Amino acid sequence: MESGVKGIRIRLSAFDHIVLDEAAAKILETAERSGAIVHGPIPLPTKIRKFTVNRSTFKHKDARDQFEMRTHRRLIDLAETTFKTIESLQSLSLPSGVDIEIKMG
Repeated sequence: MESGVKGIRIRLSAFDHIVLDEAAAKILETAERSGAIVHGPIPLPTKIRKFTVNRSTFKHKDARDQFEMRTHRRLIDLAETTFKTIESLQSLSLPSGVDIEIKMG
C-alpha cells in the first residue's frame, strides 16, 4: 500500500443540518472507496448566536424581536490515507453553504 498523510481531520459547519449531513455522507463514501479508515461523522455542539432588536425605530423599548443563528458542526477523522484519498477528496463537489476546514497531520 502506498504511503500518504498519516491522518486527515475534516471539520464541517453549516446553518442547515440536512445539507451538512449530505456533505458528510459524500465525504464518507469517497474516503471509504479510496481505502481510508473513517471515524465519524462526530456531531459537535451547535453554536447558537442570539440577536435582540427593537421592533420600533424610535420608542416602545419593551417591544423587541429575538433572532437566532444556529451553526451545526461535524467532525470526520480519516486514518491511513493515501494519495488517492486526497485526490478524490479534492475533486469532490459538495453543496453550497457548507464550510470545510481540513487539517493534515
